[in-house]
Amino acid sequence: MNDTTSPTDWRQLREFAAIELTQSFILSWHVESETLLIDIDIFLAPEHPFYEKPRPSEKVCIRPAIIEFPFCDALTVDGQSSGSITETAEKLGHGLIERLQRHEDGRYELIGEFGVVFVTAERPLLRLKGP
Repeated sequence: MNDTTSPTDWRQLREFAAIELTQSFILSWHVESETLLIDIDIFLAPEHPFYEKPRPSEKVCIRPAIIEFPFCDALTVDGQSSGSITETAEKLGHGLIERLQRHEDGRYELIGEFGVVFVTAERPLLRLKGP
């Protein structure tokens, strides 16, 4: 079967409008109540509604946030499924994101310093943490 449909880049997903994921840093991964939670320091572009002018010692607007993948059914890393979703998430490392895309089959692919991660879940939610 030849798949000619290309994945949807994160820039086309409304959840990540005015966000620069390639300048964002994943701090940790964990699972709570069937939801994959990714703790992240996220880069906000000036057009983001919660953008704040960086302080003199900062160059960009970085805010702590959580990316939630509700109803996470599967989590694979570098093509391998190693144990439960919770165990797999706990083994994932931190690092910069190179790419996030949604495939036609509904899976999300995150690529970065932590490897290649496929997430089978509902649409992600981005929640900024309080000040």
